[in-house]
Amino acid sequence: MAERERDDIYRRLDSGLVAKTAHRLFERISERFPDSGLSRVAAELALTAEDAGKRTRALTRPYYGLRALVFLIIFGGIAAQVWGFTLVDWSALKDADDPLEFTPVLESALNILLLVAGGVWFLLTLEERVRRGRVQAWLHQLRALAHVIDMHQLTKDPTVILTPPEQRTRASPERTMTKFQLVRYLEYCAEMLALTGKLAAVMAGEADDHVIVAAASDVENLCTDLGREVWQKIMILEELFDRSTTAPR
Repeated sequence: MAERERDDIYRRLDSGLVAKTAHRLFERISERFPDSGLSRVAAELALTAEDAGKRTRALTRPYYGLRALVFLIIFGGIAAQVWGFTLVDWSALKDADDPLEFTPVLESALNILLLVAGGVWFLLTLEERVRRGRVQAWLHQLRALAHVIDMHQLTKDPTVILTPPEQRTRASPERTMTKFQLVRYLEYCAEMLALTGKLAAVMAGEADDHVIVAAASDVENLCTDLGREVWQKIMILEELFDRSTTAPR
């Protein structure tokens, strides 16, 4: 049993370890860039990661109260249908001269049965739809957080660090970071995006619904694409800095 538990650690994401990594990242960012907007976003990411495990289990657990209510409604509907059929004088159908006179009655009964079947299907899938709505709302928060992180690196242009001050405009953002600080800032953004994607993967690992898994995969792909743009900036910055230091004087 202990060996199986150890193997399970390496087969699925542990929300607690993800939260621990997020808190460590927040501490690194707050030490490097104290009182910055990025550190506040990192604090929000750490709180979201800390709450991820509890919220994931709450969103994916069975809703027994809803199931009991659905069962009672279905049972009551079926009982009402049986009671309604007992009110029909079926013996008159045998004694009728023209059985077609009962066609409207049979047609109405069939329509009611179809409506009841549709209602039963709606109630049986209600729990699944409620769960999907709550999970997608939480994944939407992660998607919004990823875009907020991306906004913080949006103005971090790697070419500006080598641009002389006299060539900048009045509307240009203030650039006070060194090359090292800018690289670290972009790396922090990439790490935060990666952790956001991992939080979506935690949700996908706890759910068996293909719709939830697809929605979580969309968030992961978004974070991967945004992180790829950040690493491209880092590569451009390294290349530009290498050119500037090796250029003949």
